[in-house]
Amino acid sequence: MMIDSNPPLLHHYQALLRKSAKLQHANNNKNNNRTFEIHNDPIVDECELPLIDLSGLESCNATERVACTAAICKAASEWGFFQVVNHGISTELLRNMKEEQMKLFKVPFDRKVTCEILNNPYRWGTPTATRSNQFSWSEAFHIPLTKISNAASWGEFTSLREAINEFAPAMLKVSRLLASILAENLGYPNDAIEKLCDASTCFLRLNHYPSCPKSQDEIFGLVPHTDSDFLTILYQDQVGGLQLMKDSKWVAVKPNPDALIVNIGDLFQAWSNDVYKSVEHKVVANDKMDRYSIAYFLCPSYSTIINGYRKPSLYRKFTFGEYRHRIQEDVKNIGHKIGLSRFLL
Repeated sequence: MMIDSNPPLLHHYQALLRKSAKLQHANNNKNNNRTFEIHNDPIVDECELPLIDLSGLESCNATERVACTAAICKAASEWGFFQVVNHGISTELLRNMKEEQMKLFKVPFDRKVTCEILNNPYRWGTPTATRSNQFSWSEAFHIPLTKISNAASWGEFTSLREAINEFAPAMLKVSRLLASILAENLGYPNDAIEKLCDASTCFLRLNHYPSCPKSQDEIFGLVPHTDSDFLTILYQDQVGGLQLMKDSKWVAVKPNPDALIVNIGDLFQAWSNDVYKSVEHKVVANDKMDRYSIAYFLCPSYSTIINGYRKPSLYRKFTFGEYRHRIQEDVKNIGHKIGLSRFLL
């Protein structure tokens, strides 16, 4: 008998669905039959994210260098998302990383839950969900990059460790480059990001979205959210499913096999005084194919103070640690994060 590698997502989703139905019934009785549950919206359109060729930053032509920098800043401001090609990370490294990731997720579920690599970074579903529309049909390994150097904690997954040891510095280099360009555009010193974010404060998340028997209109692969970091770089396969909010509508991001996806996080929005946008995004479930992605989160230390670059600031000063704590409390108490609005002046 084959042991299933996937977590019992359907069992937990159905339990939440039954609970949601009871809550909806009670809510309807109190509020004149208003609908309680909100699931995925129909796909309105498919978009091509701004595509930026980073080779322009090394051009001998000053005009091309300036144009490339301007395109990065414009995309961060108008979209909050963009794609980059010629980013310096080899196709071989990306392919190897994905292969190692897939090996890890194929391990039987009971072993993933109990495996002790990196102090058990495995997560699945949404433990804090109280309703079905708060549930994510996915599993992930959330890996603090401080843990990579400890070879003993990786057990049998030494080849994964070797791949991450090569992959993480490459992603740090690209994320710092882009974040530094965005920071300089605001008037920060060119080494501001390098001082705030290093390998010891960043995270890597390996994501797997198993195929889902439910309609994509019924369930999320990953619930709508914004990222809490400075900058996220995403390497995804070609299955698709990523959607973002643009002009008050959900639009589907068309996968590009040659590109990495970059998006602005909450900290950068606050740090930029809303010049750059941390945009809500989600992943829709796929009823036929599994989806894999790897996200690199450019983060400062928890003690880093976030303060708007110009006055008057839109947000009060807060530390990254305080922000993370408030998010965790909000998710625990109300099922979702409130985010930056809590820190508005």
